[in-house]
Amino acid sequence: MITSQQIAIIEAFDAARAAQPRLPAIEIAERLSISEGELQAARLGRDVWTLPLSPSDIAAYLPQLGRVKALTRSRLAVLEQTGDYPELSGGPQTGLLLDPGGLDLRLLYTSWHWACLIRDSMPATSTQEAQWRWSLQIFNQHGCAVHKCFALENPLPRPWGALAALGTRDTPAFTQSMPRLKRPLPEAPTLASEWGAMRDVHQFFALLQRHHLERIEANQLMEGRYTQTLPVNALETVLQHASLRALPLMLFVASPGCVQIHTGTLPTPQRAHGWLNLFGEQFTLHLDDTAIDQVWQVSKPNRDGGVTSIEAFDAEGSLVLQLYAERQEGRVERREWRQLLDELGSQEAVA
Repeated sequence: MITSQQIAIIEAFDAARAAQPRLPAIEIAERLSISEGELQAARLGRDVWTLPLSPSDIAAYLPQLGRVKALTRSRLAVLEQTGDYPELSGGPQTGLLLDPGGLDLRLLYTSWHWACLIRDSMPATSTQEAQWRWSLQIFNQHGCAVHKCFALENPLPRPWGALAALGTRDTPAFTQSMPRLKRPLPEAPTLASEWGAMRDVHQFFALLQRHHLERIEANQLMEGRYTQTLPVNALETVLQHASLRALPLMLFVASPGCVQIHTGTLPTPQRAHGWLNLFGEQFTLHLDDTAIDQVWQVSKPNRDGGVTSIEAFDAEGSLVLQLYAERQEGRVERREWRQLLDELGSQEAVA
Protein backbone atom coordinates (compact mmCIF):
# COMPACT_ATOMS: atom_id res chain seq x y z
CA MET A 1 0.00 0.00 0.00
CA ILE A 2 1.37 3.38 -0.97
CA THR A 3 1.96 5.76 1.94
CA SER A 4 1.33 9.49 2.17
CA GLN A 5 5.09 10.04 2.29
CA GLN A 6 5.54 8.12 -0.97
CA ILE A 7 2.78 10.17 -2.58
CA ALA A 8 4.46 13.39 -1.48
CA ILE A 9 7.83 12.22 -2.86
CA ILE A 10 6.30 11.15 -6.18
CA GLU A 11 4.44 14.45 -6.54
CA ALA A 12 7.62 16.41 -5.83
CA PHE A 13 9.56 14.24 -8.27
CA ASP A 14 6.97 14.71 -11.03
CA ALA A 15 6.86 18.48 -10.46
CA ALA A 16 10.65 18.76 -10.62
CA ARG A 17 10.86 16.70 -13.80
CA ALA A 18 8.01 18.66 -15.40
CA ALA A 19 9.94 21.88 -14.81
CA GLN A 20 13.35 20.41 -15.73
CA PRO A 21 12.95 17.12 -17.63
CA ARG A 22 16.65 16.24 -17.44
CA LEU A 23 17.20 17.19 -13.80
CA PRO A 24 19.26 14.39 -12.20
CA ALA A 25 17.48 12.32 -9.58
CA ILE A 26 20.21 13.00 -7.03
CA GLU A 27 19.49 16.75 -7.22
CA ILE A 28 15.78 16.14 -6.67
CA ALA A 29 16.60 13.93 -3.68
CA GLU A 30 18.88 16.60 -2.22
CA ARG A 31 16.09 19.17 -2.51
CA LEU A 32 13.82 16.79 -0.59
CA SER A 33 16.51 16.01 2.02
CA ILE A 34 16.30 12.28 1.32
CA SER A 35 18.71 9.82 -0.25
CA GLU A 36 18.57 9.03 -3.94
CA GLY A 37 17.70 5.44 -3.07
CA GLU A 38 14.70 6.59 -1.03
CA LEU A 39 13.56 8.75 -3.94
CA GLN A 40 13.68 5.87 -6.41
CA ALA A 41 12.09 3.43 -3.95
CA ALA A 42 9.09 5.75 -3.66
CA ARG A 43 8.48 5.14 -7.38
CA LEU A 44 8.26 1.35 -6.98
CA GLY A 45 5.46 -0.17 -9.01
CA ARG A 46 5.15 2.80 -11.34
CA ASP A 47 8.53 3.36 -12.98
CA VAL A 48 10.87 1.39 -10.71
CA TRP A 49 11.17 -2.34 -10.01
CA THR A 50 13.32 -4.17 -7.49
CA LEU A 51 15.62 -6.83 -8.97
CA PRO A 52 15.65 -9.78 -6.53
CA LEU A 53 19.09 -11.01 -7.51
CA SER A 54 22.40 -11.34 -5.69
CA PRO A 55 25.10 -8.75 -6.46
CA SER A 56 27.13 -11.26 -8.45
CA ASP A 57 24.05 -12.23 -10.48
CA ILE A 58 23.32 -8.56 -11.19
CA ALA A 59 26.93 -8.06 -12.28
CA ALA A 60 26.72 -11.10 -14.55
CA TYR A 61 23.96 -9.35 -16.51
CA LEU A 62 26.07 -6.26 -17.25
CA PRO A 63 28.06 -7.70 -20.21
CA GLN A 64 24.76 -8.74 -21.83
CA LEU A 65 23.16 -5.28 -21.85
CA GLY A 66 24.68 -4.00 -25.08
CA ARG A 67 25.97 -0.49 -25.55
CA VAL A 68 25.41 1.57 -22.41
CA LYS A 69 26.40 4.67 -20.53
CA ALA A 70 28.11 3.56 -17.31
CA LEU A 71 28.19 6.08 -14.46
CA THR A 72 29.95 6.10 -11.10
CA ARG A 73 30.15 9.08 -8.75
CA SER A 74 32.10 9.99 -5.66
CA ARG A 75 31.01 12.92 -3.52
CA LEU A 76 32.47 15.51 -5.89
CA ALA A 77 33.24 13.68 -9.14
CA VAL A 78 31.10 11.94 -11.76
CA LEU A 79 32.60 9.66 -14.41
CA GLU A 80 30.42 8.68 -17.38
CA GLN A 81 31.60 6.33 -20.13
CA THR A 82 29.88 4.80 -23.14
CA GLY A 83 30.65 1.32 -24.39
CA ASP A 84 30.02 -2.36 -23.73
CA TYR A 85 30.83 -4.05 -20.44
CA PRO A 86 33.58 -6.67 -20.85
CA GLU A 87 33.37 -10.22 -19.54
CA LEU A 88 32.92 -10.47 -15.77
CA SER A 89 35.58 -12.14 -13.63
CA GLY A 90 36.36 -12.11 -9.92
CA GLY A 91 34.92 -13.93 -6.94
CA PRO A 92 32.05 -13.91 -4.42
CA GLN A 93 33.08 -10.59 -2.83
CA THR A 94 34.45 -8.63 -5.78
CA GLY A 95 33.77 -8.42 -9.49
CA LEU A 96 36.18 -7.34 -12.20
CA LEU A 97 35.18 -5.83 -15.54
CA LEU A 98 38.57 -5.31 -17.13
CA ASP A 99 38.88 -3.28 -20.31
CA PRO A 100 41.57 -0.57 -20.04
CA GLY A 101 40.60 2.19 -22.42
CA GLY A 102 36.97 1.02 -22.33
CA LEU A 103 34.60 0.19 -19.48
CA ASP A 104 36.97 -0.77 -16.68
CA LEU A 105 35.44 -1.36 -13.24
CA ARG A 106 36.07 -2.98 -9.86
CA LEU A 107 32.87 -4.05 -8.10
CA LEU A 108 32.69 -4.38 -4.29
CA TYR A 109 29.64 -6.54 -3.68
CA THR A 110 29.56 -6.14 0.11
CA SER A 111 28.32 -2.56 -0.37
CA TRP A 112 25.54 -3.51 -2.81
CA HIS A 113 22.22 -3.29 -0.99
CA TRP A 114 19.49 -2.67 -3.58
CA ALA A 115 19.41 -3.09 -7.35
CA CYS A 116 16.54 -1.77 -9.41
CA LEU A 117 15.34 -1.26 -12.95
CA ILE A 118 14.20 2.30 -13.73
CA ARG A 119 12.11 3.68 -16.57
CA ASP A 120 12.31 7.45 -17.07
CA SER A 121 10.40 9.52 -19.61
CA MET A 122 12.73 11.54 -21.82
CA PRO A 123 11.36 14.60 -23.62
CA ALA A 124 11.39 14.99 -27.38
CA THR A 125 14.28 16.82 -29.00
CA SER A 126 14.83 18.27 -32.46
CA THR A 127 16.24 14.93 -33.61
CA GLN A 128 14.10 12.35 -31.81
CA GLU A 129 10.67 11.76 -30.37
CA ALA A 130 9.89 11.44 -26.68
CA GLN A 131 10.90 8.01 -25.42
CA TRP A 132 11.62 5.87 -22.38
CA ARG A 133 15.11 5.70 -20.94
CA TRP A 134 15.88 2.44 -19.14
CA SER A 135 18.58 2.04 -16.54
CA LEU A 136 19.86 -0.48 -14.03
CA GLN A 137 20.92 1.22 -10.80
CA ILE A 138 22.56 -0.08 -7.64
CA PHE A 139 22.49 1.57 -4.20
CA ASN A 140 24.20 0.94 -0.87
CA GLN A 141 22.47 0.56 2.50
CA HIS A 142 22.29 4.35 2.91
CA GLY A 143 20.61 4.93 -0.45
CA CYS A 144 23.79 6.25 -2.06
CA ALA A 145 24.22 5.27 -5.72
CA VAL A 146 26.93 2.66 -6.24
CA HIS A 147 26.72 2.42 -10.04
CA LYS A 148 24.29 3.25 -12.84
CA CYS A 149 23.93 1.69 -16.27
CA PHE A 150 21.81 3.45 -18.92
CA ALA A 151 20.66 1.61 -22.05
CA LEU A 152 21.72 3.25 -25.32
CA GLU A 153 20.44 0.76 -27.88
CA ASN A 154 17.00 0.90 -29.45
CA PRO A 155 15.41 -1.59 -29.55
CA LEU A 156 16.65 -2.83 -26.19
CA PRO A 157 18.74 -6.01 -26.17
CA ARG A 158 16.74 -8.98 -24.84
CA PRO A 159 18.47 -9.18 -21.42
CA TRP A 160 16.80 -5.89 -20.48
CA GLY A 161 13.45 -7.60 -20.98
CA ALA A 162 14.63 -10.56 -18.92
CA LEU A 163 15.46 -8.20 -16.06
CA ALA A 164 12.09 -6.47 -16.38
CA ALA A 165 10.35 -9.84 -16.09
CA LEU A 166 12.10 -10.41 -12.75
CA GLY A 167 11.09 -7.04 -11.29
CA THR A 168 9.12 -6.88 -8.04
CA ARG A 169 7.69 -4.19 -5.79
CA ASP A 170 9.75 -5.28 -2.78
CA THR A 171 10.69 -2.15 -0.83
CA PRO A 172 14.29 -1.77 0.37
CA ALA A 173 15.09 -0.65 3.91
CA PHE A 174 17.73 2.07 4.06
CA THR A 175 19.63 3.30 7.10
CA GLN A 176 20.86 6.80 7.89
CA SER A 177 24.50 7.45 7.07
CA MET A 178 26.67 9.02 9.74
CA PRO A 179 29.25 11.66 8.85
CA ARG A 180 32.83 10.54 9.28
CA LEU A 181 34.11 11.72 12.66
CA LYS A 182 37.52 13.32 12.70
CA ARG A 183 39.98 11.91 15.21
CA PRO A 184 43.51 12.71 16.31
CA LEU A 185 46.04 11.32 13.87
CA PRO A 186 46.89 7.83 15.17
CA GLU A 187 50.40 6.54 15.68
CA ALA A 188 51.72 3.93 13.26
CA PRO A 189 55.42 3.43 14.08
CA THR A 190 56.01 0.71 11.46
CA LEU A 191 54.01 2.33 8.67
CA ALA A 192 57.01 3.88 6.91
CA SER A 193 59.01 0.65 6.81
CA GLU A 194 56.02 -1.37 5.61
CA TRP A 195 55.19 1.28 3.01
CA GLY A 196 58.75 1.16 1.72
CA ALA A 197 58.62 -2.64 1.53
CA MET A 198 55.64 -2.72 -0.86
CA ARG A 199 56.26 -4.43 -4.19
CA ASP A 200 52.75 -4.05 -5.60
CA VAL A 201 50.41 -1.06 -5.24
CA HIS A 202 47.55 -3.44 -4.46
CA GLN A 203 49.30 -4.22 -1.15
CA PHE A 204 48.38 -0.72 -0.03
CA PHE A 205 44.83 -1.69 0.95
CA ALA A 206 46.10 -4.40 3.30
CA LEU A 207 48.57 -1.87 4.72
CA LEU A 208 45.73 0.49 5.61
CA GLN A 209 43.73 -2.33 7.19
CA ARG A 210 46.63 -3.54 9.33
CA HIS A 211 47.10 -0.08 10.78
CA HIS A 212 43.37 0.77 10.92
CA LEU A 213 43.96 3.88 8.86
CA GLU A 214 41.96 5.88 6.36
CA ARG A 215 43.78 6.70 3.14
CA ILE A 216 44.04 10.39 3.99
CA GLU A 217 45.49 9.56 7.43
CA ALA A 218 48.21 7.45 5.84
CA ASN A 219 49.05 10.34 3.52
CA GLN A 220 49.29 12.70 6.47
CA LEU A 221 51.51 10.32 8.44
CA MET A 222 53.88 9.84 5.49
CA GLU A 223 54.12 13.51 4.52
CA GLY A 224 57.70 14.37 3.61
CA ARG A 225 58.59 10.73 2.99
CA TYR A 226 56.24 9.20 0.46
CA THR A 227 53.60 11.93 0.23
CA GLN A 228 53.37 15.68 -0.08
CA THR A 229 50.43 18.04 0.08
CA LEU A 230 49.67 20.24 -2.93
CA PRO A 231 47.47 23.29 -3.46
CA VAL A 232 43.94 22.41 -4.50
CA ASN A 233 44.42 24.09 -7.88
CA ALA A 234 47.26 21.66 -8.64
CA LEU A 235 44.64 19.15 -9.75
CA GLU A 236 43.39 21.41 -12.54
CA THR A 237 46.99 22.22 -13.48
CA VAL A 238 47.82 18.53 -13.87
CA LEU A 239 44.74 17.89 -16.01
CA GLN A 240 45.53 20.89 -18.22
CA HIS A 241 49.16 19.91 -18.77
CA ALA A 242 48.27 16.25 -19.38
CA SER A 243 45.77 17.38 -22.01
CA LEU A 244 48.25 19.73 -23.72
CA ARG A 245 50.94 17.05 -23.83
CA ALA A 246 48.58 14.23 -24.90
CA LEU A 247 49.80 12.31 -21.85
CA PRO A 248 47.50 9.33 -21.25
CA LEU A 249 46.26 9.11 -17.67
CA MET A 250 44.12 6.78 -15.59
CA LEU A 251 41.24 8.55 -13.82
CA PHE A 252 39.78 6.65 -10.85
CA VAL A 253 36.35 7.60 -9.47
CA ALA A 254 35.02 5.49 -6.60
CA SER A 255 31.55 5.19 -5.08
CA PRO A 256 30.97 3.16 -1.90
CA GLY A 257 30.85 -0.09 -3.92
CA CYS A 258 32.41 0.52 -7.32
CA VAL A 259 35.60 1.92 -8.81
CA GLN A 260 35.35 3.10 -12.41
CA ILE A 261 38.49 3.90 -14.40
CA HIS A 262 39.00 5.89 -17.56
CA THR A 263 42.32 5.38 -19.35
CA GLY A 264 43.53 7.55 -22.20
CA THR A 265 44.44 11.04 -23.31
CA LEU A 266 42.31 13.93 -22.09
CA PRO A 267 40.42 16.75 -23.78
CA THR A 268 40.96 20.33 -22.67
CA PRO A 269 39.35 20.93 -19.24
CA GLN A 270 36.36 23.28 -19.42
CA ARG A 271 34.43 25.22 -16.78
CA ALA A 272 30.65 24.97 -16.74
CA HIS A 273 28.23 25.85 -13.92
CA GLY A 274 31.13 26.06 -11.47
CA TRP A 275 32.39 22.54 -12.22
CA LEU A 276 35.54 21.46 -14.04
CA ASN A 277 34.69 19.14 -16.93
CA LEU A 278 36.40 16.84 -19.39
CA PHE A 279 34.21 16.20 -22.43
CA GLY A 280 35.69 13.28 -24.36
CA GLU A 281 34.24 11.30 -27.25
CA GLN A 282 33.45 8.25 -25.12
CA PHE A 283 33.67 9.67 -21.61
CA THR A 284 32.84 12.70 -19.48
CA LEU A 285 34.27 13.70 -16.12
CA HIS A 286 32.46 16.30 -14.00
CA LEU A 287 34.45 17.57 -11.01
CA ASP A 288 33.27 19.98 -8.31
CA ASP A 289 36.83 21.03 -7.58
CA THR A 290 35.77 24.14 -5.65
CA ALA A 291 34.68 21.80 -2.83
CA ILE A 292 37.91 19.79 -2.77
CA ASP A 293 39.65 20.17 0.58
CA GLN A 294 43.06 18.51 0.07
CA VAL A 295 45.24 17.32 -2.81
CA TRP A 296 48.19 14.97 -2.31
CA GLN A 297 51.03 13.60 -4.39
CA VAL A 298 51.61 10.01 -3.30
CA SER A 299 54.50 7.69 -4.18
CA LYS A 300 54.26 3.92 -3.76
CA PRO A 301 57.15 1.50 -4.32
CA ASN A 302 56.72 -1.50 -6.60
CA ARG A 303 58.86 -3.98 -8.51
CA ASP A 304 59.08 -1.62 -11.48
CA GLY A 305 60.53 1.45 -9.80
CA GLY A 306 57.45 2.87 -8.12
CA VAL A 307 54.33 4.75 -9.16
CA THR A 308 53.03 8.20 -8.28
CA SER A 309 49.43 9.34 -7.99
CA ILE A 310 47.57 12.59 -7.45
CA GLU A 311 44.74 12.18 -4.93
CA ALA A 312 41.95 14.66 -4.15
CA PHE A 313 39.84 14.52 -0.97
CA ASP A 314 36.71 16.30 0.23
CA ALA A 315 36.27 17.98 3.62
CA GLU A 316 35.22 14.68 5.23
CA GLY A 317 38.42 12.97 4.10
CA SER A 318 36.77 10.88 1.39
CA LEU A 319 38.67 10.22 -1.82
CA VAL A 320 37.15 12.21 -4.70
CA LEU A 321 39.46 11.48 -7.63
CA GLN A 322 42.74 9.66 -8.17
CA LEU A 323 45.11 10.13 -11.13
CA TYR A 324 47.89 7.86 -12.38
CA ALA A 325 49.82 7.81 -15.61
CA GLU A 326 48.72 5.04 -17.96
CA ARG A 327 51.01 2.09 -17.34
CA GLN A 328 51.05 -1.56 -18.30
CA GLU A 329 51.90 -4.14 -15.65
CA GLY A 330 55.64 -4.73 -15.55
CA ARG A 331 56.52 -1.42 -17.22
CA VAL A 332 58.18 1.53 -15.52
CA GLU A 333 56.17 4.67 -14.88
CA ARG A 334 56.08 7.13 -17.78
CA ARG A 335 58.95 9.58 -17.79
CA GLU A 336 56.61 12.34 -19.02
CA TRP A 337 54.40 11.91 -15.94
CA ARG A 338 57.30 12.19 -13.54
CA GLN A 339 58.56 15.23 -15.44
CA LEU A 340 55.15 16.89 -15.16
CA LEU A 341 55.04 16.24 -11.41
CA ASP A 342 58.63 17.48 -10.98
CA GLU A 343 57.66 20.70 -12.77
CA LEU A 344 54.65 21.03 -10.52
CA GLY A 345 56.86 20.61 -7.45
CA SER A 346 59.29 23.22 -8.74
CA GLN A 347 56.48 25.71 -9.28
CA GLU A 348 55.23 25.15 -5.74
CA ALA A 349 58.72 25.60 -4.32
CA VAL A 350 59.07 28.95 -6.11
CA ALA A 351 55.61 30.04 -4.96
